[in-house]
Amino acid sequence: MPYSSVSSETTLEFLRASMLYLVGLGLGDATDITVKGLAAVRGCSRVYLEAYTSILTVGKEALEEYYGMPLILADRDLLYNFGETVSLVFWTETWKPESFYDKICKNRKAGQHTLCLLDIKVKEQSIENMMRGKKIFEPPRFMTVGQAADQLIQIIKRRGRRGASWPLHSLVVTGHLHPLEVDMLRVNAEPDALKDLKSIDSSTFCS
Repeated sequence: MPYSSVSSETTLEFLRASMLYLVGLGLGDATDITVKGLAAVRGCSRVYLEAYTSILTVGKEALEEYYGMPLILADRDLLYNFGETVSLVFWTETWKPESFYDKICKNRKAGQHTLCLLDIKVKEQSIENMMRGKKIFEPPRFMTVGQAADQLIQIIKRRGRRGASWPLHSLVVTGHLHPLEVDMLRVNAEPDALKDLKSIDSSTFCS
């Protein structure tokens, strides 16, 4: 069917069925949502209210009244499959901590993803300038996903195991994946990036 012959109603239904929106609510009351965010909320067939990682400043009922949409309260079990969060720091010549890798392995064994928070170096002084009492700071550094992945690869090689722009970056090491998560990964993945994914059952993939 040519695109020009598709009705606006059909197009809207397709967008509703295929698009995931993440919308910020603002910091105050129900009216702090953006105009575009409100349009997205009102255009969706199902709306979840994530109230696990933050304290809402307005009640669910007030939001439903203003949005004109019923809200499904989402807790940790509904939204996330994440284990313990880890932090990756910039290595030095004499300090190369690896404890985060063990936590990643523990999460993967449980089928959970790992959110890796990447190091930020702002207003840091060199040892020489600190010893001389000079208020001279090093240029800001923000760890990239590539640098974090390189550290992970070095650990894997040392231990003999198989595994695993613009700042600021975070890195997620996946555990078991839902088919919807796999579909989202395919959007930006390289052609062969997901070739090692295996289906455990009808609703679970792993690498």
